[in-house]
Amino acid sequence: MAEDQLGWRIDTGFARIPDALVAQARGIPVAVIGDVSHRLFSFPGGFRNYSSKANRVAGPALTVKVRPGDNLFLHKALDIALPGDVIVVAAGGALDNAIIGEMMGRYAVSRGIAGIVIDGAVRDIEGLAELPIPVYARGVTPNGPWKSGPGEIGYPIAAANVVVASGDLVVGDQDGIIVLPREDAVPVIEKALAHAATEAQWAQQIASRSWPRTWVDQAIAQGN
Repeated sequence: MAEDQLGWRIDTGFARIPDALVAQARGIPVAVIGDVSHRLFSFPGGFRNYSSKANRVAGPALTVKVRPGDNLFLHKALDIALPGDVIVVAAGGALDNAIIGEMMGRYAVSRGIAGIVIDGAVRDIEGLAELPIPVYARGVTPNGPWKSGPGEIGYPIAAANVVVASGDLVVGDQDGIIVLPREDAVPVIEKALAHAATEAQWAQQIASRSWPRTWVDQAIAQGN
């Protein structure tokens, strides 16, 4: 099957987000990044990180689209991903078959992959819990996947109603996942760093009982 045929395509020629920006983003809470990006780019609730060893991730997306219940193209993505990539899989949100389990997770670690996000199900959660990289998914099932395709790698996907292109910035923590378009990531992360500093100031004000609260009554008055 030709690798440029619709439904069997693989594209590895995309540009990735810079390493320096990834390092900055890794230290910022996902909620803060979401606040300064108008809450439009976060995955919805219901996704869980099944690793108990790794609570944060940041890196460029490597997108995978699979037929629900089939993980052939995820296997290929594990083979071709670069160290530091975060693999994001559009699996239709289906929970009937796991798209990844412990052995594939271990292989991802050996390849230097930074994290995995599955819009679908996983299995072997005792093994996934021991991985040093996060594995996010919608749910768990013992049922294994099919391996017949079709699928695509490197092309834009819609995962959990969020558009993701390969090379975009993926950031995850215990609250969930956000994906910033590569061309917008620099200004958003700059705003997020500033907002994180503001929240640190708020924490100090709360501790000293000096946090300004006049805005609450002002907002209520404006609604009258």
